[in-house]
Order: sequence, then structure tokens, then C-alpha cells
Amino acid sequence: MCDYSLHAVATRPAQVGETIVTTTFRGTSTRGFASEADLSVAVCLLPGTELAFADNVRYDNRWIWTRTINSRVGKFGKVDPHIPDRHHDAIEFPDGKYVLVTQLVEGQRATVLQLPVTQPVGEHKPQVAADRPQPTVTRLPIG
Repeated sequence: MCDYSLHAVATRPAQVGETIVTTTFRGTSTRGFASEADLSVAVCLLPGTELAFADNVRYDNRWIWTRTINSRVGKFGKVDPHIPDRHHDAIEFPDGKYVLVTQLVEGQRATVLQLPVTQPVGEHKPQVAADRPQPTVTRLPIG
């Protein structure tokens, strides 16, 4: 999924194994993920998509500071979905911190490790965790 602020940008779904890069999309003030091959198309992630960054993740508030998370892996998700007209796309890190995708410093590369299961694999198999309702995160602990 791509945040509401990217609805005017061309999009496509992420693919396992591809390298994506953080960028600011032309005509917007929103950052997101794009393919290295075409920075004009937003690569949309489903909640639960796992990423491996090339370096420790850096994020900022665009005006005052840049911080680094001492981690190179994260899981894509949504925060505060009940609040309209706000950025919801975020990366959750192993230490429990969340960073909005739009706060990620431009130019960071990540590999899509795994996409979430979106439908049962077989008719007689038990329901997998990705098919169950997921809890909603309502906080955004940063820094």
C-alpha cells in the first residue's frame, strides 16, 4: 500500500528480492520507496513486508536533525490509521521503534526480503497468521 499522499504518483507493488530506494517524488513533499530503475514510480508495500537495508537506517524531521537507528532490518506497517489526512506508512524495527517512511533520509537502499501471505496457500491448510486480523499500532515512538 502507498500512503494517501502518493495517490497522484504512478505506483506498483513490491517484488521479493528487488532493491528499492527512498526518494522524494516529483510534485510532492512526500518520501517513499521507488525502484532503482525508475525513481518516478512509487513501490508500494503491504503491511508485514520485511526489508533489509544496506546500512543502518537514517531518518529526519527535514529541518533540524538526522538520527540513525542501529538496525538494518525492519517490517513495513501502518500507524494511527484512524487519524485521517496523516502519513501512516512506517517501518517497525526490532527494538520496537517506528519511523514514518516519509521521514526516511533519501537515497537509502533496501532489499525486499519477504512479502506477507495474502491468501491461504491450499484449501485444507489452517489459516496463517497473515490472514488473521492484525493489531493496529496507535503510537509512534521515535527517538
